[in-house]
Amino acid sequence: MLAMYPRHAPLPSRSFLLLGPRGTGKTTWLRSKLAKALWFDLVRDKELLRLMQNPDVFRQEVEAARRGQWIVVDEVQRLPALMGDVQDLMARHPSRWRFGLTGSSARRLRREGANLLPARVVNQRFFPLTARELGKLPLVDDLLLFGMLPAVRSAKASTARIALLEAYVENYLAQEVRIEASIKRLDAFARFLQVAALANAQVTNVSSIARDAGVARPTVQGYFEALVDTLLGFWLPAWRPRAKIKEVAHPKFYLFDTGVARALGGRLREPLEREERGHLLETYVLHELRAFIAQASLGGELCYWRTPSGAEVDFIWVRGGKAVAIEVKATERWDPRQAQALRSLGETVTLAKSFGVYCGARALRDGDAEILPLGQFLERLYAGRVLGK
Repeated sequence: MLAMYPRHAPLPSRSFLLLGPRGTGKTTWLRSKLAKALWFDLVRDKELLRLMQNPDVFRQEVEAARRGQWIVVDEVQRLPALMGDVQDLMARHPSRWRFGLTGSSARRLRREGANLLPARVVNQRFFPLTARELGKLPLVDDLLLFGMLPAVRSAKASTARIALLEAYVENYLAQEVRIEASIKRLDAFARFLQVAALANAQVTNVSSIARDAGVARPTVQGYFEALVDTLLGFWLPAWRPRAKIKEVAHPKFYLFDTGVARALGGRLREPLEREERGHLLETYVLHELRAFIAQASLGGELCYWRTPSGAEVDFIWVRGGKAVAIEVKATERWDPRQAQALRSLGETVTLAKSFGVYCGARALRDGDAEILPLGQFLERLYAGRVLGK
């Protein structure tokens, strides 16, 4: 039986569209919040077929619901036409019902011209577990090896976690995402996924990945778009605060979960290598930053900064004229040279705050930068003492 984790996603008071990767716990969370709602579970093929065979039944059953009742449509992208029905029902009966719509992709909704309900619903994002939801933070290597999907964290044995991650990749990524993106060649897509996983958290060279995967560059670009649209990947843009400085302009690509990244790369049964460890720790910290920004409704933009000479800061959060810099190192000892990029950036622009995150045990001060162990950094993040005010 899966462990239940307290999720910190706030339930909106009005109709909403909740988007998050499959397996992150959207349905479990919603059922705990809206147990008495009228449910349409499109993950179930039987329910999907029922609504497809009789397009009027959705509208009829909603109109029979009592005033004020929540109506939940789970994985709405499997039947995008329902978005038009929801739009019509909300227009004809304002405030009569509230709709909770979930999805693991907006790709089919856009492609099939589905109404995304502008100005009628609020958009929410859902993520794998975060440190504060998990409670006690596991050892760093455990986080990097297996990631933060709820089902994976609920399993205690490494063999069970590996089996779950391999099933996730085989059953979801290689099949459902391929269908979602209308990808015809499974062999080419599978090669791309493995190469893309090995390039996770690095400046993305699409042409090089296309050569390694043996497919055309436009095809690879389409594959990346499919991963982003299905919320499995994220482009981190380069920050260029000063036009006169020649900064690197290419984005980085990150997968949404460290365990999934290792599964895609065929690394689940292998020990963590030194270089891999660094990229995975960046991936995990980025996950925590994105989740906190969404849950706290902070807004702003996450970027990275790099110069052609090699100076790089992993994450910059920018909102208005404010910038917070974060450098992540998967080492147990902090070398002052590791803060050189933070110092270089601080000489270029004014930083509100700068942090180093590492795997050691003590907090340090390195010039203007606070150097924090991972656990302490996450405590400060969720206390609002890293971003925000």
